[in-house]
Amino acid sequence: MSNLEKYKDIFVKSLAVDKDRFHENLKYNEIPEWDSIGHMTLMSGLEESFKITLETDDIVDFSSFKKGKEILKKYKVEF
Repeated sequence: MSNLEKYKDIFVKSLAVDKDRFHENLKYNEIPEWDSIGHMTLMSGLEESFKITLETDDIVDFSSFKKGKEILKKYKVEF
């Protein structure tokens, strides 16, 4: 599984959304599942899967699927 596939899978599982409701332009609070609780579940899933520890500023800045890819590149996660 590529890192991009893993990243998408973490979104779907952490936010408990159907794959057909997921899209790469997804933004925080755009769907009910991506609220503050969903956000922390997502952050935890990313940290666990990619074996990283996100800084607080990055957790706060993680506002969309695309922004998340930019942030993860800082942690040497390549897409």
